[in-house]
Amino acid sequence: MPVAFLVAALALVAFLLWSRYRRRHDRASLLELSLFRIGSFRNGNIAALVIALGEFGLILSLPLWLQFVLGFDALQTGLVLLALAVGSFVASGVAASTSGRIRPVVVVRVGILAELIGVAWAAVIIAPDAAWGWLLPALFVYGFGVGLATAQLTGVILQDVPVALSGQGSGTQSTARQVGSALGIAILGTVLFTSTAGILGAKLDDAGVPAAARDQLVSAVVDSAGGAIAGLGQNPETAPYQDAAREAFSDGTRLAAFTAAGFLAVGLVATLALGSGRKPEELDRAEGDAVATG
Repeated sequence: MPVAFLVAALALVAFLLWSRYRRRHDRASLLELSLFRIGSFRNGNIAALVIALGEFGLILSLPLWLQFVLGFDALQTGLVLLALAVGSFVASGVAASTSGRIRPVVVVRVGILAELIGVAWAAVIIAPDAAWGWLLPALFVYGFGVGLATAQLTGVILQDVPVALSGQGSGTQSTARQVGSALGIAILGTVLFTSTAGILGAKLDDAGVPAAARDQLVSAVVDSAGGAIAGLGQNPETAPYQDAAREAFSDGTRLAAFTAAGFLAVGLVATLALGSGRKPEELDRAEGDAVATG
């Protein structure tokens, strides 16, 4: 992992230096770096990346918790998550009805706030004996927020980008989202499994389980992403520890959800920096160059 991060960092630096070199020599580059002089574009991409960190983490952990702690099958899990899709569908109609009447950035903020509320609501519900029905309105609110924020944020990011550079701008904001999603899944997955391992290990220590057996049980639960929890109850030797595993996995899922809510809160704050801005003269020149070389 450290090597991969180092290679990625070096590649990013090399890309930026090469882009600047080509720009100084009036040659076309993959990304027009002067786009980042536009406040709405620069701040919007930062917001999009941070928001994506929190948007998809719940989709990683919640299905695992539903199946391996509450005992749902794949179809039942999909039906529960359908509430999220319904919320997004409803949001599309609401967003269309507000077009031209409410500033897009306001719609984005309302959407992110709804996402935050939905994720935090789900986090509060998550427990080994949770009444799963309460997840449906939480997921609906979350999906409603995703539907409001996602499409509108794209428009906010690109609103001040010169038309000739709109392709580069659109590709950049899409890349920011994808990078944020990948990092979010990695970070929240780490929170889920690291916290599950620590909590379960502590519970087994309190129960007087020998270290070797404790490590074996923790590894079985974590390495299977919770899939081994059901099997613990089928073995008389491990059955007494099934409840501890269910509680630990629930606590890990809850912490991951609260972490996702934290990212969304940071993303909401980041949208406060969004707004229209004038295009610098350098951008005007870049637009002219793009038209000339187009």
